[in-house]
Amino acid sequence: MRNVVLATAAVVLPHHGKPQSLDSKLLRPPVPAITTSIESAVAAPPVPPDHAYDVFIREASIQYGVDAVLIRSVMQTESAFDALAVSRSGALGLMQLMPDVAAELGVEDPFDPRQNIMGGVKYLRRLLDLHRGNVRLALASYNAGATNVAQYGGVPPFPETRKYVKEVTRLIKSSRRNQTD
Repeated sequence: MRNVVLATAAVVLPHHGKPQSLDSKLLRPPVPAITTSIESAVAAPPVPPDHAYDVFIREASIQYGVDAVLIRSVMQTESAFDALAVSRSGALGLMQLMPDVAAELGVEDPFDPRQNIMGGVKYLRRLLDLHRGNVRLALASYNAGATNVAQYGGVPPFPETRKYVKEVTRLIKSSRRNQTD
């Protein structure tokens, strides 16, 4: 008899015997919210390409003891400050590092401006040391390879290399003149 009474009560009064389900929103802890609005915006003036990488150039110059003007002049000649530049021969990034040279220098992403500059300047430092500080020979080696410079006993007779050395040297002189003006 008791079972019949309890069963009848469960059927007749089901909503009174079960706890009400709680809304899932009530179970979550409150989340702080921040609301913002922009009243106006002022755009910063664009950074010219030849100064977009000044911080990295300065860092590399200090770390490897290579003149910042030389670094900037090589970069301008190699890539015109285009971090995504790829040459016909497969050289990559701002300092136009060949993939095997980049890997040797520890550059994992040659399109990362900092990595590319640090690797390129490290390589320039090696070449400057190899040629006892002779910038013309270091530049020729950067462009044509140290083996060619050694083979020819100086700047190789390749038109591209001679033009390269002349252009970088011109940029260095021009930059020095502008610094003293």
